[in-house]
Amino acid sequence: MTSFQDLGLAAPILAALTAEGYEKPTPIQAQAIPHLLQGKDLLGIAQTGTGKTAAFALPILDRLARDRKPVPHHGCRALILSPTRELASQIAQSIRSYGRNLKLRVAVVFGGVSARPQAQELARGVDILVATPGRLIDHLDGRAVNLGHVEVFVLDEADQMLDMGFIHAIRRLVPQLPKVRQNLFFSATMPKEIGALAADLLRDPVEVSVTPVATTAERIAQKVLFVETARKRNLLVDTLRDEGMGRTLVFSRTKHGADRIVRHLEEANIPSSAIHGNKSQSQRERALADFRSGRRKILVATDIAARGIDVDGVTHVINFDLPNVPESYVHRIGRTARAGAEGSAISFCDAEERAYLRDIERLTRQTIPSEDHRLPATVAAEATARPPAKPARGGKPGGGRGQARPAGGGEGPGRSHGGQRANAGQRGKPRSDSRTEAGGQRRDGRGGEKPIGDMSFMKPARGR
Repeated sequence: MTSFQDLGLAAPILAALTAEGYEKPTPIQAQAIPHLLQGKDLLGIAQTGTGKTAAFALPILDRLARDRKPVPHHGCRALILSPTRELASQIAQSIRSYGRNLKLRVAVVFGGVSARPQAQELARGVDILVATPGRLIDHLDGRAVNLGHVEVFVLDEADQMLDMGFIHAIRRLVPQLPKVRQNLFFSATMPKEIGALAADLLRDPVEVSVTPVATTAERIAQKVLFVETARKRNLLVDTLRDEGMGRTLVFSRTKHGADRIVRHLEEANIPSSAIHGNKSQSQRERALADFRSGRRKILVATDIAARGIDVDGVTHVINFDLPNVPESYVHRIGRTARAGAEGSAISFCDAEERAYLRDIERLTRQTIPSEDHRLPATVAAEATARPPAKPARGGKPGGGRGQARPAGGGEGPGRSHGGQRANAGQRGKPRSDSRTEAGGQRRDGRGGEKPIGDMSFMKPARGR
């Protein structure tokens, strides 16, 4: 069995890993790290919870430790882009832990907080910069950062970053990077758009895939509960009152829906918190801190806000609403059964969500066990009614492409940031609004954007 010592990492990094209690690399780490230490470009495909952060962080730290240079003023030597604030913070925290013995400067910048302290830190220069795209562009426009010294460029959660809300930001950022650089892509799923971008951006990349595309963790016990929409909240209360329920993450499709769930749980004397794009940064951090510490065992989240929730000991994931993009199901349930543990995923499904369930089962190549919690009258009525029309991916059942917006208020651009809204030409993929990271400035790329496949301007030079 491969150990971290076998990978040839620098001694200070190995000492930090020992202090963290890490002995053996995960499959994605064991396969990716040797290639990255050789300076190769890499496309890494691994489901969430498999250790992707360490897979790119450790080689970066090793490179900087062996080639010490003064940090560039207003610049950085390694740039890591993340789709959300929470994930950016998590990555920076992990890098500081792994690099505790190296005395490297690590900075993280994202929206929702004052930009001035970030600009002051960037002015002094850093070794590693973790950033969300929108806020990084703000600093670029304000001349607070210069990306001309970047040696390693990492695009984490690449499938999420390629939503239309971030494409414009990536187009702005990539030309500012040196043509000779190492490029790393890490993603949980592999939609066609990722392959198109990888072909343009990566130079002779090594592809590492430790799980089939969009599969779910084997240690997660999955179950679907058929229930009417109006009875979902009461069923959630009954489910959470079960003695076997531990630290639980509840997913809502919308921000307003998440708030309504929390209010209902509080009325039932079940303490909980919500995290989504309408919450301030301090509220989001407090909700995560309460969840991590166990002060509140229930956290209600939307898909975008949940990226970066890397909390040990999540025993259950509950899909209060089934996602209208099947890949999101993989991301959601991957919040449990982390680090070798086991977990459970429970999904509530009403009549109009049956098509979403079929898409999920088709993507994950499985039939999820189910239980019927519907009223007898509902069962009888559905038995005589015509089945609901299959929706376009990302749309409402019976709706057309590009018409999707779940009832209760979505989180797409032009409304509130951070959520899902179907977009014509994007096969219903959720569309992120990088205003979440851009301090309120619109960066959704409207107005004459080129299609995703037209990315040849991003291709780095063939020479090193």
